[in-house]
Amino acid sequence: MPRRLSAIGPAAVLTAVLAPTLAGCASPYAVEPAEYAGDADCARVMLAVPDELGGLDKRTTTSQATAAWGDDEGVIVARCGVEPPGPTTDECLAVDTSTASQDWIITETDDAWVATSFGRSPALEVTVPKVRADEALGDLLAELSGPASLAPENGLTCS
Repeated sequence: MPRRLSAIGPAAVLTAVLAPTLAGCASPYAVEPAEYAGDADCARVMLAVPDELGGLDKRTTTSQATAAWGDDEGVIVARCGVEPPGPTTDECLAVDTSTASQDWIITETDDAWVATSFGRSPALEVTVPKVRADEALGDLLAELSGPASLAPENGLTCS
């Protein structure tokens, strides 16, 4: 004899109805891996990134040596293993915290700030949508300077 819907119970019906919706919330955020994402030093850097950044929860990503925080309206993305910047005359932002000192090269796009750790190899690249931190980029980089500083120094310094 077939089971009747009423015999299953309201909790089971609710779970069956909500499961596809809830599964969509848990899908990984698509991030293109950096060229040198497989560098062993990236593991140390990425294991040290915070579970929360700027009040945003960390979410899963689709690629090795990447991290993301926030929702689809403005996701902050970190990628370890980007090409380290060479000698430059670009302005550096020095971020000093109680645990680390890290220089960053910042570039601006129409809708985001892109910060790349300077003087480290592999380099960490952080993309911050302006809707998230147009005024507080330094605060976010302070939270990521400790992890970024775990990559070996490459001998370059900001002048």
